[in-house]
Amino acid sequence: MHKFVLRRLFLGLFIIFFGALVAYTIIRCLPTSYVERVARERATNPLSTKTYQEWLDQLNDIYKLNVGIIPGFFGWLGNAIKGDFGESWHYGIPVIERFNQVIWYSVLINIITFAVELFVAIPLGIIAARKQYSRTDYAISIFALAGISLPTFFLATILKYFFSIKLGWFDLYGLTGRFFNSMTPIQQVLDVAYHMVLPIFTLMMLSIGGLMRYTRTNMLEVLNSDYIRTARAKGLPEKVVIYKHAFRNTLIPLVSYMSYLLPSMFSGALITETLFQIPGIGYVSYQAITRGDIPFAMFYMTFLIILTQVSLILADILYAVVDPRVRAN
Repeated sequence: MHKFVLRRLFLGLFIIFFGALVAYTIIRCLPTSYVERVARERATNPLSTKTYQEWLDQLNDIYKLNVGIIPGFFGWLGNAIKGDFGESWHYGIPVIERFNQVIWYSVLINIITFAVELFVAIPLGIIAARKQYSRTDYAISIFALAGISLPTFFLATILKYFFSIKLGWFDLYGLTGRFFNSMTPIQQVLDVAYHMVLPIFTLMMLSIGGLMRYTRTNMLEVLNSDYIRTARAKGLPEKVVIYKHAFRNTLIPLVSYMSYLLPSMFSGALITETLFQIPGIGYVSYQAITRGDIPFAMFYMTFLIILTQVSLILADILYAVVDPRVRAN
């Protein structure tokens, strides 16, 4: 098992390296007007003591834009390994500092979404499989397909229209209300939770359908197996057959599916956070990318690559946990 984990870690580092190289190459192929624009803005600042050319040379040197792609990438990689991703052009502070300021909003939203999704999608998928072709199964399937089919911007717009504009239950945008600073700590927590309801519901609806359908499909395959018929023939209670025998063997494909949920939620949160103007990593990255903030864009893409690899490695390790028959040689 230890050799397997080390092998997967090495493979993950290999993929992260080449993924970051591809991202860096694409960014380097973008127009250089981004650097020129930033240098021009800094040179025209009344507080600036440097000329346009001095700013341009400094930016090109800091971000290794005055050398080839391969030397520039290794220069960026050397700084990144030390935790130095440069200074954000748009926010004017180190990238890591800005990341630390906003990442916890995204973590909180996605953890809550993920927990709610598990407690809703998996039980509904099991119920749909147990009652195949019944009205309950059709209702759950329609609900799941609606969640899969609806675009993020459309669902978020519909929710804001009904619950914010028509009913007035929630604010249209933001993470806090206008009187947030005058509230008590408990009231501030409740205010943040209140503003997170619609974003969390949007993310949950978009991801719950796929997990629900996946659970139903795999559960139906297991329920038709010979050992399930044998368990029922022995007179075991239906709950024992479903939750002890059938569901345990459904966990392996579910672990494989859920390994993609974590990185997909963080990347998908970019749209949701932008629509609701939640200052998480998605919204901040969107603002940085649209304004040509190359250092932050490079960091964000590398962050998603690392997150994907960590999720896949954890999924491979969990295979042996959910089923002792799995052996990693």
